[in-house]
Amino acid sequence: MAVPNNILQTVQTYQKAELAWLLNSFCGIKLANKKFQKFNDLTANLGDIVTFDLPPRYIGYNGLVITQQQSQQRVQPLVCSQATNVSSGYTDQQFIFNVRDYMDRFGEAAMKELGSIIEQDIWKNIVTGVVINDPQNSNFGSAQTNSGPYRFYGDGVTQINSFGQLAQAVANFEDFGCAKNKMRGVLPVTVVPGIVNTGLQQFVMNRNEKMAMSWELGRFANTDWYESNLLPIHVSGTLGQAGTTLTLVSVDSTGTQLTFSGAGTDANALKIGDMGQFQDGVSGQPNMRFLHFIGHSVSAQPVQFVVTANAASSAGTVVMTIQPPLISAAGPNQNINNALAAGMQVKLLPSHRAGVLYSGDQFYLAMPQLPDQSPFTTVNTMDKDSGASIRHYFGSQFGQNNRAYVRDSIWGSTMVMDNAMRLVFPL
Repeated sequence: MAVPNNILQTVQTYQKAELAWLLNSFCGIKLANKKFQKFNDLTANLGDIVTFDLPPRYIGYNGLVITQQQSQQRVQPLVCSQATNVSSGYTDQQFIFNVRDYMDRFGEAAMKELGSIIEQDIWKNIVTGVVINDPQNSNFGSAQTNSGPYRFYGDGVTQINSFGQLAQAVANFEDFGCAKNKMRGVLPVTVVPGIVNTGLQQFVMNRNEKMAMSWELGRFANTDWYESNLLPIHVSGTLGQAGTTLTLVSVDSTGTQLTFSGAGTDANALKIGDMGQFQDGVSGQPNMRFLHFIGHSVSAQPVQFVVTANAASSAGTVVMTIQPPLISAAGPNQNINNALAAGMQVKLLPSHRAGVLYSGDQFYLAMPQLPDQSPFTTVNTMDKDSGASIRHYFGSQFGQNNRAYVRDSIWGSTMVMDNAMRLVFPL
């Protein structure tokens, strides 16, 4: 019996082209740090974990009399917890006469869908406020770390629509302390025209001419700016939506659980990802400021935080779980200028669309190779430069005129909270 022609040998070529399309068409996937030693080039599956180092922290003491302090390695885990696939099926006749020469177009459409799902998921790091439990990890003296920012710029009411506001966001970001390399900002695509328009109104002919031609922000304030139509919306709890002023009653020893009054009674008082700020000008209370992340001197930045657990309020009281831990005791993990005290006030942001400002390649995305789908023919293609990979497998049902093609991927992502800031845009 004659051996039939192998019409499937070009699948690996298709897949390589599809992978390139994925990497070049979604700014989050493209920009994320995907370089993990010996991880993305290994075969992995859901639940596999990789960890990466965070900068150690110390505190300086005056004089020459030494005070030995603990050296503590800080790491953050990244779990491959997400998966998605796009599959399609054809009869032999459809494939031979209609599909074979059109596979590149089908592949592009499949990767648009696959990429959109991955892109939307990884940008959720901006708003989830998810706490990663890891007994091996220590961050701000806690056995938990947060994925996503705890600082923000914008109030959720006033639109961010000018270069001046972007410059102020960058200045606030740098004042607290951040990695100075690879500063990147990602904005909702719908706000870019308004920002560009403010720049066009400035009488600087050469720059404005370029801006008018490109209608893009490009590089500004030492930051590369990008746009996306897949950035997340955060739906705040009722306390944020109402703009309620909360009054601090007490704080636990870790600085992560704060009890407030003035909260009414509501099952949806707080939502994971809500963001708040301590208010200035409260009678009898000092203004709360963050310390610089390195150096521990007082910055100009108000104390902000992200809520990491849903909570109901009852009889006017609500218990708020937050990151980062707010620590006033002297030491490497001190991050606020005054001890928290009863009577201090806090307000939360209303619902908003979230952009992000981050630096230092601190937005991580793992996309390891998946195992072979034996007995089906499987092709795993990994981009050697970035570490991103997709699996493409195919096969036929025995005795059935059904030929199936599947493209799938697993991934995990995290954003180091100390090197990120949420940009808050009104809905």
